[in-house]
Amino acid sequence: MNKGGLSTVVTTVIMIALVVAAIAIIWAFVDQLIKTNTEKSKSCSNIYGKITINNRYTCYNSTSKEFMFSVKIGDIDIDELLVSISGDMNSKSFKLDNNGISIAALKNTTGSSIVKLPGKNGGSTYIYNMTEGGFSGKPDSIELAPIINKNQCEISDSLSEIDDCSLLV
Repeated sequence: MNKGGLSTVVTTVIMIALVVAAIAIIWAFVDQLIKTNTEKSKSCSNIYGKITINNRYTCYNSTSKEFMFSVKIGDIDIDELLVSISGDMNSKSFKLDNNGISIAALKNTTGSSIVKLPGKNGGSTYIYNMTEGGFSGKPDSIELAPIINKNQCEISDSLSEIDDCSLLV
């Protein structure tokens, strides 16, 4: 009996089994990576023009040192909205959610310090006290980035020219 021939067959079967196992492990990793990235891109794919800054109600009051900004949400459900205000070589970011939260230096137009995200097809105007927020002057810009299904999307709208509120009257 030829034992060398049997050993070659066993070695070949073991090599094939190792290759199949390696392919299965790599495929499981790649498949999970593809699913995760697909879900993230799917949740953020339809936001263009649906989360905007309402320029008509966005301005800086140099007398009170308050920055008023208005956010409009279109026909889209979002979990949170990341708002970034920049100016004076400084930047502040905060998240608005659907439940309501107290954020330092921020209030809604009724004067309440509990602020929340506008609902679907709605809008809200907020007042940010620049002095309390650590700024010494007018903001340079504001940016909005939605968070949908726990995924932060790209910036949906921004404004880099902030008017003085006295000019909008």
